[in-house]
Amino acid sequence: MASYIVKDINLAEQGMRNIEWAMNHMPVLALIRDRFSRDKPLKGIKIGACMHITKETAVLMLTLKEAGAEIFLSASNPLSTQDDVAAALAKSGIHVYGKRGESEEEYFKMIDIVAESEPNIVIDDGGDLIVRLHENHPDIARKIIGGCEETTTGVTREKALEKDGKLVFPVIAVNNAHTKRLMDNRYGTGQSTIQGILNAASVLIAGKNVVVVGYGYVGSGIAKRARGMGAKVIIVEVDPIKALSAALDGYDIKTMSEAAEIGDIFITATGDINVIRGEHIKKMKNGAILANSGHFNVEISIEALEELSTSKRRINEFVEEYVLRDGRRIYLLAEGRLVNLVAAGGHPSDVMDVSFALQALSVEYLIRNRSNLENKVYEVPLEIDREVARLKLEAMGMKLEKLTEEQERYLRSYKI
Repeated sequence: MASYIVKDINLAEQGMRNIEWAMNHMPVLALIRDRFSRDKPLKGIKIGACMHITKETAVLMLTLKEAGAEIFLSASNPLSTQDDVAAALAKSGIHVYGKRGESEEEYFKMIDIVAESEPNIVIDDGGDLIVRLHENHPDIARKIIGGCEETTTGVTREKALEKDGKLVFPVIAVNNAHTKRLMDNRYGTGQSTIQGILNAASVLIAGKNVVVVGYGYVGSGIAKRARGMGAKVIIVEVDPIKALSAALDGYDIKTMSEAAEIGDIFITATGDINVIRGEHIKKMKNGAILANSGHFNVEISIEALEELSTSKRRINEFVEEYVLRDGRRIYLLAEGRLVNLVAAGGHPSDVMDVSFALQALSVEYLIRNRSNLENKVYEVPLEIDREVARLKLEAMGMKLEKLTEEQERYLRSYKI
């Protein structure tokens, strides 16, 4: 097994500068790293991770290394790897396997390398490593202490494994933590998605009809940022509660068929397949822009787009132009993959500080509680969630109010 596979190890110096930038904006993880460095809670533990290889992920990996772990890391998206960061991690003693633009075959080969390292703990972003372990490496999977999942798509897949009675180790749904959903999913994705669209297409947002498909934490964050830049935002949603929430937040609610006729920019954020299909593409304006912020490139039907087109060409690194039979042009960003990671740098370091602090503490929790956990998907313990929020507020220079003894007694009593 190669100790690392990266595009160019000579990029390490630049990568380390970028990692240091992220470190300076991740104070909560710095506090955890200091304690981990002293206590070594992960000494002798092997961690297998499948995550976006970004400067923020690098800070998490180096934090876990400080705790005593040996780490094997592959990319969770073929187009999200920052090659200089991968090189810097390799130089720092992390077994990293990832190159920006790798083929699908290479992508899964890298995940298999991580799986075959026989990790004790796994950290996943999208479920590819955990599912691959269950389907292709079951003997290795059965020996794993537990896993942590970073994103909604992954949690959905792992809950499906649990429902079918196939999950062979406990998984903590880090994605579901209150602090993660608030900062990462809503504020992080909201900002970085708009940044990705601007980087790719350099289009004016103000005055445009922006269609956001899905109004979960991610979709609501995107909608808020788009409206903040002057867009007229339309929400497409299947859940009546989420749709009502969007309506009360002041957005127009339409079906995908209705929205297709008037949208200028379409952004998918559902975690589901084919939410934009051929029937919708046929109705779109000339010049419509399609972007995705869901984990996999399945939300926009690229197959339908190909079938409806007479030709396509690449406009720049992030934009493909499809010419339909009637001459209309449709523009697909980032090959339908995560636009905020492919065409931008992903979430700001300040946001990932919270998400990766949750990851680090959840890994420690799995080790400490290995004998008490069943093979099921668990929520992040509330005490970890609250501690991360407290540390982040502290790092921001803010203080919490404290209850008086009288107030505590009042809240414990049924008397007025």
